[in-house]
Amino acid sequence: MNALRGMSPRVTSRLAGALSLLCLLVSCSKPDRDRLQGYVEGEFVYIASPFAGALESLHVQRGSQVKSGDLLFRLDSTSEKSVRDEAERRLAQARATWEDVKKGKRPSEIEAIRAQLKQVRAASRLSASEFTRQEGLMGVPGATVEIDFDRARSTRDQTRQRVAELEAELRTAQLGSRSDQVMAAGAEVRAREAALAKADWESTQKRQQAPTAGLVFDTLYREGEWVAAGRPVVVLLPPQNIKVRTFVPETLVGTIHAGHAVRVSVDSVREPFIGTVSYISPKAEYTPPVIYSQESRAKLVFMVEAVFAPDVAAGLHPGQPVDVQFGSDR
Repeated sequence: MNALRGMSPRVTSRLAGALSLLCLLVSCSKPDRDRLQGYVEGEFVYIASPFAGALESLHVQRGSQVKSGDLLFRLDSTSEKSVRDEAERRLAQARATWEDVKKGKRPSEIEAIRAQLKQVRAASRLSASEFTRQEGLMGVPGATVEIDFDRARSTRDQTRQRVAELEAELRTAQLGSRSDQVMAAGAEVRAREAALAKADWESTQKRQQAPTAGLVFDTLYREGEWVAAGRPVVVLLPPQNIKVRTFVPETLVGTIHAGHAVRVSVDSVREPFIGTVSYISPKAEYTPPVIYSQESRAKLVFMVEAVFAPDVAAGLHPGQPVDVQFGSDR
């Protein structure tokens, strides 16, 4: 201050202005402690077929947008179609066998048994009449002999038994097969239905559709190439799978919890992206080895992730650097 007193007012005024400008520059250059650095992260969906085959057709290209249910690619399914056709025919055969065992004999066979039954019933009536006549003659001396009476009685009994036999055969012919045979045929039908369902599923797995709407981030095969079982062909990035990841100092993480509003700023974009905190890592991270002490706590950081509405997340790109600010609860 003594040095300033010896200076002229003009010099003093200039010096004070320079000091004010310097203080303003220093204050402007101070970093904003509420603004953290982060980056955009994407969780990709890899679309693959559980079966191997040549890539017959690729219906999307990298960078295109797809809707849920859109066809992505198709593998050659000649062998699966053959297996399905065989399973379908075997099912038809099993159903026919099942229906056959539930029925009785053919109508013509049943009619033949009925005709035989009519003949035997007529013979039974005749034999019964002959037995009655012989029985009456036995009371007249010399009218008949005992052997004729015995023969008439035997013929009557045989025809009665034959009638009973044909009646039982007719009932059996109308019933169909035994219950255990019918159950076995029904079980065979159900087994064939399961085999057909499996063949249908295997055939449909050669055609893969988009499970959700999103961006085709990449295609990994070209048409005509052989794709091994389980190898991804198309990589999707649904907008709901885009998130922002940042690392929060230990001094700030205690004030943040799931549901907090997040403002994300991107270069060359005027309006910020508004999201919410979805995950706070329970594990601390740090770059250099530290000892937990009062002085080293500031070196600890915690990973925090934020998610956005699908229409908002569509404007973010994985790997993009961003600035993150945390606000109050929604």
